[in-house]
Amino acid sequence: METREIEVSKEPFLAMAVLCERVLEEKDGVLSLIRIVDRLVHAAGPEGPEEMPAILAKLVMVLGFKSGAVHGKRTVTVRLVDPANEVKGEWTFPVLFEGEDKGANLIINMSLKLEKEGLHWFDVMLEKKLVTRVPLRVVYMRVVSESSQKTTTQSTQA
Repeated sequence: METREIEVSKEPFLAMAVLCERVLEEKDGVLSLIRIVDRLVHAAGPEGPEEMPAILAKLVMVLGFKSGAVHGKRTVTVRLVDPANEVKGEWTFPVLFEGEDKGANLIINMSLKLEKEGLHWFDVMLEKKLVTRVPLRVVYMRVVSESSQKTTTQSTQA
């Protein structure tokens, strides 16, 4: 039987990085993530503005790390980058790693003001080194009913 020969990281392992609507944490520390999301659709009626107005979104980011060979405190930073590549928010958290399979979960409640349609990224960094990116696509839709479409078509032809 072969033995596994790979170089093991000297950094903590990322076990999960997720956006969701709610997190339940049981007394034993087990997490249940409710409604995992990577897309928000903002709908407006036919009279809605051409460009998406700013929307407020309440989301929870859950980050789970496993210590591996690491012992001690580290800093985790989450940075929100909008579709124009502008940084719109940054959150920093101290995390204690105790080695081996012991983990550290971060549950980050966020109230976000999203001003642009398109792909937003949450950059997750450990000691200023990028560990992963979590996407959030924001879609703006003007909903036009069938009757208002007819009205629009008729007025365009007149």
